[in-house]
Amino acid sequence: MSTQDTGTAIPKCIHDFLLYNIFRCQQSHSRLIDSLIIEERRENHLHFSKNYTAAIQKESRPVLASLFGGVVEKRMSVKKQTPEMMDKAPDFLVNLRSHTIWEKSTVKLFCTVQGKPAPIVQWLEPKVVNPLDIPGKYKIENKYGVHALIISRYAIYSRPLHKLDVTLLDKFGVTFGAEGETCKLVCTLNVVPDLPNLPPEVMWFKDDTLLAPCKWLEMAVSGSAASLTFPHLNKDDEGLYTLRIWTKDGTAEHSAYLFVRDAVPNVAGSPGAPMDVKATDVNKDYVLVTWKPPNITTEAAIKGYFVDRREVGSSDWKQCNDSPVNVCKYPVHGLKVGHSYHFRVRAVNSSGISRPSPVCGDSALLSGTSVAPWRIGIRTGKLLITGPLGYVTLPGPPIELHASEINKSYIVLSWKPPKPCGCAPLWYLIEKVLGDSSHWERVNPSVQLHSPRYPVFGLEDGKRYRFRVTAVNKHGSSDASEPLDFIQKMNLHGVPSAPGRVVASRNTKTSAFVQWDPPKHPNNLMGYYIDASVVGSKTWTPCNHRPFKHTRFVVHGLVQGETYVFRVQAVNTYGLSDESQESDPLFIDAALSAPSVPYGISLLNCDGSSMTIGWKQPKNTGGTKITAYYVDKREAESLKWSEVNPTPTKERIYKVENLTTGKYYEFKVQAGNLAGVGVPSEPSRPFLCEAWMMALPGPVYDFKFSEVRDNSLVVQWKAPLYTGQSAVTSYYLERAKKGSSEFVAVNEEPINHRFMKVTGLEKGERYVFRVRAVNAEGIGMASDISQSVVAKALTGMKEIECGVDAETGDVFLSFEACEISQTSKFVWSKSYKEITQSERVTISTQGRQSKLTFTNPDEMDLGIYSVAVTDTDRVSSSHTLTEEDMKKMLELSYNIKNPVVPLKTVLNYEILEKGHVRFWLQAQKMSSAVSYRFIGTKISHDVSTGVIQMTVDHFTKANEGTYTVQLTDGKAKAQTSLVLVGDVFKAALKEAEFQRKEHIRKQGPHFSEYLSFYVADDCTVMLTCKVLNINTAFHWYKEEEEIVLDVAPNVMSGSCTLPIPMFSRKDQGIYKATLSDDRGKDTSVYEIFGKVMYLFALAGSSMQDLVLQCTPEGIRLQCYMKYYTEEMKTHWFHKESKIASSEKMRIGGTAEMAWMQICEPTDREKGQYTIEIQDATKSYSRSFDLSGQAYTDAYAEFQRLKVVGGLPDVVTIMEKKSLSLTCTVWGDPSPEVTWFKNEQEVVSDAHNKITFEGGRFASLTINTVTVEDSGKYSINVRNKYGGEFVEITVSVYKQGEDIPEPKLGQMSKPKATPPPASMKSPTPTPPPSIKSPTPTPPPSVKSPTPSPAPKSPTPPRSAKSPTPPRFVKSPTPPRK
Repeated sequence: MSTQDTGTAIPKCIHDFLLYNIFRCQQSHSRLIDSLIIEERRENHLHFSKNYTAAIQKESRPVLASLFGGVVEKRMSVKKQTPEMMDKAPDFLVNLRSHTIWEKSTVKLFCTVQGKPAPIVQWLEPKVVNPLDIPGKYKIENKYGVHALIISRYAIYSRPLHKLDVTLLDKFGVTFGAEGETCKLVCTLNVVPDLPNLPPEVMWFKDDTLLAPCKWLEMAVSGSAASLTFPHLNKDDEGLYTLRIWTKDGTAEHSAYLFVRDAVPNVAGSPGAPMDVKATDVNKDYVLVTWKPPNITTEAAIKGYFVDRREVGSSDWKQCNDSPVNVCKYPVHGLKVGHSYHFRVRAVNSSGISRPSPVCGDSALLSGTSVAPWRIGIRTGKLLITGPLGYVTLPGPPIELHASEINKSYIVLSWKPPKPCGCAPLWYLIEKVLGDSSHWERVNPSVQLHSPRYPVFGLEDGKRYRFRVTAVNKHGSSDASEPLDFIQKMNLHGVPSAPGRVVASRNTKTSAFVQWDPPKHPNNLMGYYIDASVVGSKTWTPCNHRPFKHTRFVVHGLVQGETYVFRVQAVNTYGLSDESQESDPLFIDAALSAPSVPYGISLLNCDGSSMTIGWKQPKNTGGTKITAYYVDKREAESLKWSEVNPTPTKERIYKVENLTTGKYYEFKVQAGNLAGVGVPSEPSRPFLCEAWMMALPGPVYDFKFSEVRDNSLVVQWKAPLYTGQSAVTSYYLERAKKGSSEFVAVNEEPINHRFMKVTGLEKGERYVFRVRAVNAEGIGMASDISQSVVAKALTGMKEIECGVDAETGDVFLSFEACEISQTSKFVWSKSYKEITQSERVTISTQGRQSKLTFTNPDEMDLGIYSVAVTDTDRVSSSHTLTEEDMKKMLELSYNIKNPVVPLKTVLNYEILEKGHVRFWLQAQKMSSAVSYRFIGTKISHDVSTGVIQMTVDHFTKANEGTYTVQLTDGKAKAQTSLVLVGDVFKAALKEAEFQRKEHIRKQGPHFSEYLSFYVADDCTVMLTCKVLNINTAFHWYKEEEEIVLDVAPNVMSGSCTLPIPMFSRKDQGIYKATLSDDRGKDTSVYEIFGKVMYLFALAGSSMQDLVLQCTPEGIRLQCYMKYYTEEMKTHWFHKESKIASSEKMRIGGTAEMAWMQICEPTDREKGQYTIEIQDATKSYSRSFDLSGQAYTDAYAEFQRLKVVGGLPDVVTIMEKKSLSLTCTVWGDPSPEVTWFKNEQEVVSDAHNKITFEGGRFASLTINTVTVEDSGKYSINVRNKYGGEFVEITVSVYKQGEDIPEPKLGQMSKPKATPPPASMKSPTPTPPPSIKSPTPTPPPSVKSPTPSPAPKSPTPPRSAKSPTPPRFVKSPTPPRK
């Protein structure tokens, strides 16, 4: 559209004016026409001529409506359809204005704000205004963006009326804490009236900034105390804290400093954590994070810092910079728009990385509120309408490009947006060129910059660069800006210069006032760090851990009596300056001032013309010793004072002379020290000048308190000046709590000395004392009440130590003072009488320690010794030196003065390999300068172990004699001897020769371990040995007869073993093992006699419980074990009576079982049976109670298994005849029958015919017997309940020979086969039937009981007992 289309000519100035107002309309998002009218009316803000004012007012509306109506409507419709996507920071359009009003009238405060999203508005006064706190007082309104606060009846103080009377009692003092600890500042209050629902109004300040409760600050107040709690201390919390309370008369306040030191570092030597981390210059492209550097004293210099970030809600920290940045600020880019972040910083030095700083946004700041996480916002690009010709789409070039910040790490480029800026949102491109080159290179190829400033990293040191910027929108890019002049990264300012002269002066007993001149070149100074060092220590300690902004500082936490020097460092963004020069040394003590007033003036004596008065020392001595007292007097009825002593007195007693008898006098006293004369005391009460004539003594005076502890103290006083008609002999001491008039006697019996230790006091209570003197006439008048004293020990108070000097051996008493002043002296006393000059002791003092050394201690030095430190708060102690202590000290002193080298082991000897003999001794401690005399050649010593040794390679008879060693180590000496003669020498020589032979033996094949034995689990005795260096044969021998094994020993394995199964007495004897080759021969011999006792122990420990087994002959008790032989010491007992083997009670056993058979049992055999096996040291036993139901069941079973017809034990028959062996058996079910000959089963054939008729008659018929049929025959009968066997010896002789006599040998009567397993109950369940035969025992075993064989009918031990249980009915039918 052109201006000619409307038919109206518009001047150029009006045209420009209209365009300007249209642009303003679009920015403010208000109605277009109304905004233009408003702009037209603001003529004083326009640069137009007055000639065009009327034309503007008259023609603006129709011109706009005709020229731009369509354009505006189109643009406004677009804005209505497209919601605003960009955030905008809060901004005050209309600020609050000042008001002057009448008291108790209503006041209205208005303001207008804008922002997106809509800002939250809070009214403060100075706290947040809440209308509900005081209903009707405040009213808050918000209409159309206009916020209003209406205050009704406004008073001079816009707070409730304070009618509470508050007094601060116990106030918090200077406090020290560490990072991460919890700290609490508490001040107790006295509130009148104390109303629970109306506590006093309390405000807390840090460095004059009001604090508010948050998660890092907890505030509490009641009628008795106000507290401020830090749940987690940070160095940011260091500062001056003030408590202010509104009272009836105004305010009461108290201030004290809180110091927060660094936490223990994770890596030794690493720096402390940075502090005061803040995020500034928050924009779409980056956030500038700043911080303050930590103080470093003993740590290495800081090389740089790492900045970390994390998104809110996440626990993962990400490092922002790859290499440390060496300035205390860093622009963090690469953040997401619309996201919130936390930041933290870590310092780096050569030792490691520090702990992270407090998280930005999480620490308690000066306002006391928590800072919200930093949110990245977006700034909206501007639209510009040019007029009727259309839109300006392409932006112009950026202007005023410059480097706003230059340092060693990066350069920040800044510029102004282009004009015009185009019709779309802008972003920027930065280009750089090195030196005079013409090749421009993109700095941010992958990042769109929306802010007119950006930090450039990655520049080379010492190189010069030029930069230019191009503006870009969706339509295209602008021309490049004017190139920037050559710049290079550097620290333009650097660290500040060192502060000037440092002056330190006294403040209190534990603090000093330090002030200094500021640096000549501050370079954006942040503050100062102050360090302190004890003179001579060369160790610096930080006094503050957060930069202090002023040039004067009170250093707390110093030790009284020490001398310190101070230094200061300035701090800015680039780090710490050089240290200032050290201050002059300062002795830490309270600042000097004139003393306070003396008090307690009392009359001590009067002779009619003079009075002797005394007084108490001022409570505040002014930090130094009082050197002068001045006394003034006046008559009671006069107002004029006259000086008594122009020359000052140092004592707290003075005799005032030239007085008139009968008149009353008043006195006052002034005290003086190095700082001057203090204020005079209050006048004393009137004293009558009249001579004392009473018989009783006068008052004591000058109370002194020492050795004050939590529950005791020592009181001293001086004797009365007026003694009465006789001398003072003793004293009574009384005490009372301060404020009480009830005095209690401390000593029931009078004491004759002027000191007493008072015990039984209450910690923290104040006490007063008085004394009465006693003479022959009685108890005198009470003294004036002493000054009060608190029963509480000083912090760090130590006691006198008694010891002996390790170098000289002198006995001494030593005391170290917990506090001391520059004028302090150590006063030693014995029995509380000062030791001045004495030949018995010497006193030496160095610093805080004093030592009393005894010249020649003996019984005369026993007693009570005490020490007091002058010009301190009663620093003192005492020690009673007893006779026992003196004896110990003298003994230790003698040992030190006459030292000996303490020997851990006296001279000894040992025989080494090859027959060498080593003589050695060991001292408990010796130095490298030790010397000794020892006859020999191979002599050496080891200082670390204290061993001195000598080695004799060839020990012979010539070496018999006495050996002596003399040691000298400094002053200490020692001597030790060894007598090696006679039998002792012979034993040593024999051992040496043996070791020499052993060495020679080991050069060839030899035993590394000689023969020994052990018993295996199966009771096999194993002879074993180990061999070395062998390459030939190995042989076993017993009684010189070689034992040939089936498998030859494998000597290459290094171990050889000879197993001896079923060990018995026949296996005892002398066993020998030999090995040999061409290098030599070695033999090992072992005698095995009585070793069977080891088997006894194995058998006894494996004994199982006794079990019951019924047989046709009777009842059998059996005990299973790993190994059994009749050689064992086995005993059976019946009711404590030992059982001997007989026809009635048969005793026997097998290789794994011991048994006892009761034949044809009767009731007399009832009772408890016990088997006992003994080894060399102990016995093993098992018992079984055969009575009651157990006996009844067993007897019934015996009747069922009883054999009706038996076989003879021995049969003799001539050859060629037939032999029939027949027996009758009984059992239900019918038993199985098996015949054996010589342990081999007999098979039925033509020669041997076996029959079993009717289940009762078993027969073996041998047709035409021959001599080969002689032997041992046995029959085995068995069913599921058990079995038994019978043995018969058959002897066949030839015709014509004499009939041989029968020989029974050791054959047993019929035996029942053993049960399969141990049985604790006499009636276990029956097992399945087993058909294997029972063999006869081998000839080598003397026991008649057959041993088990592969085909033995004896069931395995895992099976159950064949005896049926009690609840099972017997299947055997009863006899008829």
